[in-house]
Amino acid sequence: MDEQAWLAERFEEHRTHLRAVAYRILGSLAEADEAVQDAWLRVNRAGADGIENLRGWLTTIVARVCLNALQARKVRREDAVGVHIPDPIIGRDGAPNPEHAMILADSVGLALQIVLDNLPPLERLAFVLHDMFDVPFDEIAPMLGRSSTAARQLASRARRRVRGAPIPRPEPDLARQRQVVDAFFAAARNGDFNALVAVLDPDVMLRSDGGERRGASFVRRGAADVARSALAWSLPSAILRPALVNGAVGVVVINRGRPFAVMGFTVACGKIVEIDAVLGAERLARFDLSVIDDEPQIAVSKLRSESPN
Repeated sequence: MDEQAWLAERFEEHRTHLRAVAYRILGSLAEADEAVQDAWLRVNRAGADGIENLRGWLTTIVARVCLNALQARKVRREDAVGVHIPDPIIGRDGAPNPEHAMILADSVGLALQIVLDNLPPLERLAFVLHDMFDVPFDEIAPMLGRSSTAARQLASRARRRVRGAPIPRPEPDLARQRQVVDAFFAAARNGDFNALVAVLDPDVMLRSDGGERRGASFVRRGAADVARSALAWSLPSAILRPALVNGAVGVVVINRGRPFAVMGFTVACGKIVEIDAVLGAERLARFDLSVIDDEPQIAVSKLRSESPN
């Protein structure tokens, strides 16, 4: 085996890990894949002569590519669309994908990724690499153009932001999560306001990322407001396909044969504490939804494309 073939084989062995690093830093599966491919082109040109820790070296290259991508974002996405939810990782209900499990290790649904998405680039990189992937600060510092002490301070600052964020710890039993989510849709389908409120945490948060459809981007807080939103939406022809969304229970909403929304739920102590919905044809077209193609219909949705008043 020649050196190039050997390097390509080693790179493939680490691809899932590198994709996990890139996803945590960028919050986008498409951008993560682009970053990993860009890293491979750089590695292929440079070769690996004299590299003792290949995994660490590859991680460093991917991280640098990701930092460049973060810094190249001229306009913050939340400013452009109002509400931005990072790309959800969608899996088959009840059957976690091993690659997804690695990418989502130590994650708390979409909640943690949303917090990471709002960190400044240097803090985000330092925190993700050190706290999630155990990269030493001596290796992180050159990527940031800072001293090791400064890199440590950036990670510490990010850590305080993460710990200070209201990140709920979900119910570990997926079957129990599904029961609660099914109860939510049953109540919405029946127009039962009290039943909806009963299944929602008093401080529940609903985020809707409408993508290119600005009217569908909004945030609702509190059981009453979220229940009213659920009752106000209507898509009589829509069906729901069960799915895992970042390792937690969710649904893919299909309307007139086309994906309409991906909804992730965070369930804790028998209540829904967060609902994250991603809409927009352009955004949804980038997701791999083939895993839910043969999932059964579980309910008729009560969703509407516009933000309720």
